Formats: sequence, structure tokens, C-alpha cells
Amino acid sequence: MVEHSASVIVKAPLHQVYELFTHFNDFPKFMGFVKEVTYYDEQRSHWVVKVVGQYEWDAVNEDWIPDQQIGWRSTRGLRNSGRVKFRALGPERTTVDVYIRYTPPTGSLGELGDRFGVNTYFDSILKKDMSNFARMVEEAPVGALDPMSSHYLFHTESAAHRGEVTARQKAAMERDPMMSPQALAERKAQIAQETERRQRLKAEQEAELKRKRERERQLQREREIILAREAEKRQQERLERDAALRKAATIPLDPLHTYAARAHGLGDRDGLRVRDPNWLQDPMTARRGSKSDISAKPPSTKPPTAQ
Repeated sequence: MVEHSASVIVKAPLHQVYELFTHFNDFPKFMGFVKEVTYYDEQRSHWVVKVVGQYEWDAVNEDWIPDQQIGWRSTRGLRNSGRVKFRALGPERTTVDVYIRYTPPTGSLGELGDRFGVNTYFDSILKKDMSNFARMVEEAPVGALDPMSSHYLFHTESAAHRGEVTARQKAAMERDPMMSPQALAERKAQIAQETERRQRLKAEQEAELKRKRERERQLQREREIILAREAEKRQQERLERDAALRKAATIPLDPLHTYAARAHGLGDRDGLRVRDPNWLQDPMTARRGSKSDISAKPPSTKPPTAQ
């Protein structure tokens, strides 16, 4: 028994991803190695795939859990089974994990596949088709539950586009009301309109972005001009201040404009008094009194009288 697995993250809600994956009959429209998936009834289906060689089997659904898991098991043809699990990573992101187990065919075809690395090849195409599924979902309208609403169906690498589907798959698609010539024409016209609308919207967004960048460049130029003018003004003021200081340094001091001279007019009356020539005496009495008749009396030397 050989096992394979692949995982992909789809940018869409969980329920939408689950519903779109369960349309097995639409697999050939976006997958490359699935040539046919037709239904016997709601539980049984017939599959045809081409990986190195072409293989067929009938399968029955099993272990289905809504919005969580689907599974199948072959009942005839190539022995295989599988599980697909869905897990929400957020309101708009879903991870899809695919697990497939099968018994390689016996005989020369099986030996040839093992010899040329069929397992590695199958891993690569499985991952590629899971990426195709993610593209199909992401290019469907928001909330769409039918793959035919997606613009990614019938891309150049799909089995349907290459004309590699089986006759039964082709007949089943022709019976599908969504595949009628009128429905396909309406779908094609809608895709063209939406493509034109997206291109127009993209052009408008690019034009708006260009205008925004131009406005930002203009504002930046204006800021640079203002900063340059302010720097020039500060430089001029600095030069004028330095010139004034140099000029002031060359002018001799005028005694009439010294601080001591200005102090006479600021209420410093003590500054008007003349210092006593005996400048070595107590500083508190170093100024002459304002009245000439005031003098300090010497202490009395007369001895006290006896009682």
C-alpha cells in the first residue's frame, strides 16, 4: 500500500471550500490528471485518472462529516481509499489536507512506474492540482457554492481544456444545464465584463496611487524649501550676532555705562557715599555717617563710687 498526501491553504471560508470540493464531477475542469468523475447515485461514483498509465475504479463515499471531512473507498478497479480534511484558520482562510492510499498495479506497468519514480511524480501533480483547486475557489464569487461560477475552470492545463476527458465525462458535462451553449455564452460574457471591470478598477487605483505619490513628492519638496529657508535665516542671524559681538569687542568701555555707574540710578544710595580713608576698620562702620556731628563716645574710665 502506497500513501500520498498534499495540503493547501485556500483564501475562502470553510463552508464554501467544503461545498466546492464535494463537486467531484467538476474535477476534470480544473485538474490535470483526473479524466472522469461520473455519478451512479449520491453515494457511488466512477473515476478515471492518468498517472504514467490510465486507471479506473468505482468508489463509494464514507466517513463524511459536514464542513470537516469527506472520504471514499474503491469497490472495483484500482484499490484505493482517501480522506480530505477541512480546517478553518480564520473567517477567510481554510486548510485542506488530502490523504490517498492505493495498491500499485501488478505486472510490467507497475514495475515500470516504480522504476521511473511514479510516487514522486504523483506527489508533484497532486500538489499542483490542489493548488489549482485553491485558485478555482479564490476566483469564484464570495459565497459561491457551484464551481461553474469560478473563472478558473477550464484553464489551459485542465483535462477538459486539453480535450482529454472520457466520452462519459463529456456526455455528463453536456447534460449539465450549467454547460449548455447559452449558459457557457453567458458565463463567458460575464467573465469578460468582470475582467474589464477589474482592469478599469486597477487602472483607477494605479492612477490614484500615482496622484498620491505626486502629492507626497510635492509636499516633500515644499517641506525641504521651508527647512532650507529656516536654515538660511538662522545662519544669517548667527552671522549678524557674531558680527555684532566682534564689533562690540573693539569698542572701549565707557565709565558712564558701567554697572557701577548705572547703580547710582537704581537706588544704591550707599554707592554715593565716600569710603572712609580708614578702610581697615570694621566693614560695618567703613562708611562715613550721613551727619558729621555724630560720633562714637569713648567708654567711661571713672571708677565707681563707694556706697
